[in-house]
Amino acid sequence: MNAQPGARSEPRDPEPRTGEAHVMNQMAGVSPRQLARIAGGLYLINIVGGSFAFGYPDALVVPGDAAATARNILAHELLYRLSLVAHLIVVLTNIPMAVIFYDLFKVVNRRLALLSMLFTLMATAVEGANLLTQCTPLLLLEGGHSLHASFTPEQIQALASLPFGSQAIVYDLQQVIYASGFLVDGYLIVKSTFIPRTVGVGLWIGALCYLTYSFADLLAPGFAAYLFPYIQVPSGLAELSLCLWLLVMGVNVSRWEAQASIASELDSLVSGRVPVH
Repeated sequence: MNAQPGARSEPRDPEPRTGEAHVMNQMAGVSPRQLARIAGGLYLINIVGGSFAFGYPDALVVPGDAAATARNILAHELLYRLSLVAHLIVVLTNIPMAVIFYDLFKVVNRRLALLSMLFTLMATAVEGANLLTQCTPLLLLEGGHSLHASFTPEQIQALASLPFGSQAIVYDLQQVIYASGFLVDGYLIVKSTFIPRTVGVGLWIGALCYLTYSFADLLAPGFAAYLFPYIQVPSGLAELSLCLWLLVMGVNVSRWEAQASIASELDSLVSGRVPVH
């Protein structure tokens, strides 16, 4: 909007609005591409750490044999504890990832970006509770004289094996929440212009795979075990493709800034302000 000649001497806004890109750079001190690459690095840590955090303890379980499961845990105690540390790192990386995703995608749709962040934080809280359950076998098997005075070794071993069943249920619950967030993220990516739409479509497919398996495991575990090999590859590839794209390519900064500028102008119109160009 051009100013009238007589208005040139009027004071201007000391903090001119230059769009979401300017705001993000002032607040974070990094570009959208750098933020995306940080998110990609955190995502990679999340994927690798999650594979070990969930895969290794499951490998120690001997179905129907609590004594053998207990022996495996005690024989590989250090690695079991390392899986707990890996799980803790996964939980911690989820929080900055959720914030960065919100910052990146709020220029597409602020409400949906906020919804995605809330899904992630809610699922992370559930996963944190699952981490506490994962510590229980060690507490029971190393409970000391007082515990052994109250229970027989067979009873302690049976109690130590119970958390693995509850962990599977809690895992299904957290994946339903995570997958709901993936559906929102897929939509935001498809509607954005700074990340390829195919990445968003892949995330939709991965989310549907997670939802299908989790509900099947809650309702019919036998059928879920049959489905697992078929949903594991597409869901894993969907997350890995998003992770690698963010890590290697980041986002198209010029397109991100253009979308941020549009979002800023819309916010100004809604609030009754006229943006200064």
